[in-house]
Amino acid sequence: MRARVVYESMFGNTATIAEAIAQGLGIHATVEVVDVTTAAQLPEPTVDLLVVGGPTHAFGLSRPRTRRDAATRTSAPVAVETGIREWLESALPVPEGARAAAFGTKAAHPRRLPGSAARGIGRRLRGLGYQLIGEPTDFLVDAMTGPLTAGELDRARRWGEQLAHIELERDASHICRRRE
Repeated sequence: MRARVVYESMFGNTATIAEAIAQGLGIHATVEVVDVTTAAQLPEPTVDLLVVGGPTHAFGLSRPRTRRDAATRTSAPVAVETGIREWLESALPVPEGARAAAFGTKAAHPRRLPGSAARGIGRRLRGLGYQLIGEPTDFLVDAMTGPLTAGELDRARRWGEQLAHIELERDASHICRRRE
């Protein structure tokens, strides 16, 4: 199985989660981890599973304005013009049966703030024709710039493993049906 994890990250938290998901997937798959700016330069992915994630900004996917604001809060370089939103808007429709998963990061808050980049990514992936495996999943950070909430890295690795198992089970059942 081949998988590509595409992420957008301003403060490094989403990138760290993407790497942890890739570690979990990597137990059963060959995994490529690519930031969204690089992904925009690559051809459409020819993988068994595409995993896409980004940070939650203003209750949803980032926009150039929210990325510019994020850039003022870090000394790290931030790609302002291209985010997951723009990358997905420029994507071509996918072949029938293409599979994907969506994740996001968002600030932990006692009142569980609404909004989720993961849900927005999931909707956009379905709109392109991807079949989502699992529910869009959010991973929590303690504040806007991080750090990740305790336990989230392990949870991301386990989620990656679960995605790999779902894909392996699908492949096994597909092979069995062809033999019948």
